[in-house]
Amino acid sequence: MTLTPTLYKIVTETLWQQARQTGTFHGAGIDLKDGFIHFSTADRVKQTAALHFAGQSGLLLIAVDGSGLGDKLVFEPSRCGESLPASLRRSAACRRALGGAAAARRNRRPCLSGVAAMIDPFKRLARKGLFLFDPETAHGMSIAALKSGLVPACQLTPDPRLRQTVAGLTFENPLGMAAGYDKNAEVPEALLKLGFGFTEIGTVTPKPQSGNPRPRIFRLVEDEGVINRLGFNNEGHDAAFGRLAALRGGGMIGVNIGANKDSEDRIADYVAGIRRFYSVARYFTANVSSPNTPGLRDLQGRESLAVLLSAVLAARDEMGAASGRKIPVFLKIAPDLTEEGMDDIAAEALSHALDGLIVSNTTLSRDGLKDQRQAKETGGLSGVPLFEKSTAVLARMRKRVGPDLPIIGVGGVSSAETALEKIRAGADLVQLYSCMVYEGPGLAGDVVRGLSKLLDREKAASIRELRDTRVDYWAARKV
Repeated sequence: MTLTPTLYKIVTETLWQQARQTGTFHGAGIDLKDGFIHFSTADRVKQTAALHFAGQSGLLLIAVDGSGLGDKLVFEPSRCGESLPASLRRSAACRRALGGAAAARRNRRPCLSGVAAMIDPFKRLARKGLFLFDPETAHGMSIAALKSGLVPACQLTPDPRLRQTVAGLTFENPLGMAAGYDKNAEVPEALLKLGFGFTEIGTVTPKPQSGNPRPRIFRLVEDEGVINRLGFNNEGHDAAFGRLAALRGGGMIGVNIGANKDSEDRIADYVAGIRRFYSVARYFTANVSSPNTPGLRDLQGRESLAVLLSAVLAARDEMGAASGRKIPVFLKIAPDLTEEGMDDIAAEALSHALDGLIVSNTTLSRDGLKDQRQAKETGGLSGVPLFEKSTAVLARMRKRVGPDLPIIGVGGVSSAETALEKIRAGADLVQLYSCMVYEGPGLAGDVVRGLSKLLDREKAASIRELRDTRVDYWAARKV
């Protein structure tokens, strides 16, 4: 009988870093007790996590192709019980391991050599493994994997056709990681190594806050969408600033700023964000469009927005005069705006000489979803279902603000084709996040390489040549 099972191992970052340095994984404490490295099958890994790792952070989920272990792989009914296929419960390998080899097990140190070649945690097996966990736990594991250096860097050939200067900043390629993934500035440099031309940390608020109660993230697998009602959960300004200040790479890292839920003066919170991060941010995003903080979207109203922009840009100008460098400020808006709401935002952005817009945040709409059970969850919807709505709003805002104001397009970018469509609809740059949940961290590199191929096909000398070529089409779309 030939077995090719996918197996999973939960380990701490520290243990896995040691294994990467030596090339050999000797297991955790429980493994050292009996001489075997213990893995979990797919239907047991959640129970393993709950039993042995509850409340812990900094964990990695390692996916292993069991066929690479050969005859060293032993199935133990005593640990896996009914979760194993019936044909494995009484296997000869199992009887040998649990019988005559028991003494040897107690006297030898377990090891798994060649870990770099055997374990590929970021392709099909890893996504399958992460989906065994609730979305927020899986997100934490992906952050831990990036922090550990486990994710291989993306090797991209620089393409000068993708390089642009937007809002006074030079971007090597137009693809960025949207805010929401790296809320606390834990892995910005690791994200840039995946192929992103820029990344945006946050949303960060002055004081730490826990956000809304769990569960608060929901996968809509059939739709390739995500609903979240996180509520700006983050560790606060000081924690994020400390991490950014310690970086030495000089990468294109933006800071997305917001207001605390219990703030008595939300505009003051945005001003505090400008002041706190001015020395470390390459650009700022004022997030006034999250649907998960009560009343926050009211700041998109014309009068409130005028007050906000005046205060934020005044703080930026003051800090810029003192430091000798002017940091661009973008405004992130919702896709659920009325035509009048879009008119108001465009007018205020232009009258205040705002540096750019980000279109758009998540939507409250549930139109066209297949997963009607998850669709009932409250919160903002992102991913593939957001693409058409956000792209139509992007095009309408481009027509309102004219050709000069920079716009970053966000929402449902899942491929080079969808990224280019955002640019055709009026975006200078694009961002993604939710679609990486389904496509994996290789998506950034795939999109950037794909954009180069699309420029070949279009015989375009620059990505900028294709901007606005389908603005009218998207602005007219009824979504």
